[in-house]
Amino acid sequence: MYLTIKETAEYLSYPESYVESLIQQRKIRAIYDGEQYLIYKEQFNAHLKQVEKYRELVEEILNEPIPEDRDIKDED
Repeated sequence: MYLTIKETAEYLSYPESYVESLIQQRKIRAIYDGEQYLIYKEQFNAHLKQVEKYRELVEEILNEPIPEDRDIKDED
């Protein structure tokens, strides 16, 4: 499925100008049909999966309890 720049920006939650700059830098593959750029949606699947795995890892690290320090003496 192909998306326009506007649809791609909405899909990735980026501004349209940023998506355009990524196309110009050739970081996003796009086809120009004479009127507009068309971007293949499936090229983002691997990236989005990596981002999701990274978010899960960060959540797991943040939710991990802090171990007690054995060197701290109770002063009571």
